[in-house]
Amino acid sequence: MNPEELQHLAAQQGVILTPEQMHQLQVYNQLLNEANQVMNLTAITDSDQVYLKHFYDSLTPLFVQPQLAQPVSLIDIGSGAGFPGLVLKIANPQLQLTLVDSLNKRINFLQTLVQRLHLTDVTLIHQRAEDLGHQKQYREHFDFATARAVASLPTLLELCLPTVKVGGQFIALKATKTAAEVAAAQKALHILGGQVHQIQAFSLPHDAGQRELVLINKISTTPTKYPRKPGTPSREPL
Repeated sequence: MNPEELQHLAAQQGVILTPEQMHQLQVYNQLLNEANQVMNLTAITDSDQVYLKHFYDSLTPLFVQPQLAQPVSLIDIGSGAGFPGLVLKIANPQLQLTLVDSLNKRINFLQTLVQRLHLTDVTLIHQRAEDLGHQKQYREHFDFATARAVASLPTLLELCLPTVKVGGQFIALKATKTAAEVAAAQKALHILGGQVHQIQAFSLPHDAGQRELVLINKISTTPTKYPRKPGTPSREPL
């Protein structure tokens, strides 16, 4: 997928990317490639694949949740190289974005990106989600949370839902076969205050694979004991 095709296909979904935003994605692609020479940020390095499997894929929450085009707050848990959070921020400069990652070198890369792309209203946090979820300034604070390629859904719910305000939404960007994950997550949903609102399946262009978005509404307050101590949500999912 070249930049022009990304712009065209996004517009078909109602996401209009200006020349300035397309330039930001170009710089993003360049900096990602350069940084990947010295640290393992992504296995996808070909430019066309970055535009397809990182940039286009990261835009998909906007295709199904139009509120993300408004001046809402979003926390991206396990942000890695910035997907989907920073791409959503480029598409919607009004987004109040918080990026969280447990690895400081990735946070340093994201800081460089934010500066080079001249983005504002972006907070970068080097911390594990299990610890962050107990901090007053972040707990049940955000309109939306996202996570992409981080963990199975029962684990993700414990890492992400504590940060979402009641009435907000967690969006999990998954590959396929999420029905089994959703079934396995019923206990976690009940305990943590979540309810599945929608599962949206779609195909990436160029037969590049299937994707599913799981939209989970926060319907009640998460008990204060969650998330549990670091590592426990992945070792012992609810």
